[in-house]
Amino acid sequence: MKLGMIDAEAGLRVVALNPDGQYVDLLALDAQISPTLIGILADPEGLARVASALVTGWSKGPFIDGRLVAPFSRPGKIICIGLNYRDHAKETGAEIPTEPVVFSKFSNTITSPEAPVVLPSVAHQVDFEAELVAVIGKKAKNVSKSKAFEYIAGYTCGNDVSARDWQKGRPGGQWLMGKTPDTFAPIGPWFVTADEIGDPHDLAISLKLNQVIMQQSRTNELIFGIDELVAHLSQLVTLEPGDLIFTGTPSGVGVARKPPVFLKNGDVMEVEIEGIGVLRNPVIADLHNQ
Repeated sequence: MKLGMIDAEAGLRVVALNPDGQYVDLLALDAQISPTLIGILADPEGLARVASALVTGWSKGPFIDGRLVAPFSRPGKIICIGLNYRDHAKETGAEIPTEPVVFSKFSNTITSPEAPVVLPSVAHQVDFEAELVAVIGKKAKNVSKSKAFEYIAGYTCGNDVSARDWQKGRPGGQWLMGKTPDTFAPIGPWFVTADEIGDPHDLAISLKLNQVIMQQSRTNELIFGIDELVAHLSQLVTLEPGDLIFTGTPSGVGVARKPPVFLKNGDVMEVEIEGIGVLRNPVIADLHNQ
């Protein structure tokens, strides 16, 4: 199933996308369905209830129109994995990690499809990173690698926008400040359930900047697979429904290019992942601080 959130005339609504490109209004099909995707995942029967409702509503509706917004607007955790594609680690001059490199973002970074990524006036080297985002579907603690996929509800596209001059250019390396400015985590356009994706370790992933391909790879280049990440993280952190794991980015980022390519006012980024869709975001300057 491809599920999402739209801003409709009646307010935010949770919808499914049918093969004809129509938005099926899930709440109108079954009032017991949670009005948010995190709520659906938190309900042990939530996805099953949605699937049951769509048996009758998939082609008949009711349908609704609106603007797609981020499928998860306030996730409890946004956990990110650095240097998780071998070619990306090499292009940055870093050693190949022997265990996952973990950092985080705050929920203020979440940005909707087509919504602008805002360049802070104090950041001058802002970069792009196409990423497959895994979505936790149930509480996970001390999960084994062999059982890890039981805790993944599905996937979405992500863009780990990064201010390199803060991430690496400040005293001590300010990863948090470089990674978590407002609007620096676009996600969407859809949350796609795991059963529809199949093998998440064999998906095409790319990023275009102003229609020029900058990143192009497959998720089979991941150093640490999604099952390994869940097992590793859940040793110390309890993962909850709706938590997001940004799984890493392939080579081609702007900072590693010669000369470097950084985002500027008027740019347009497009992350595309096989089976999920295209996450498009324009880039604008922070006009409040000019």
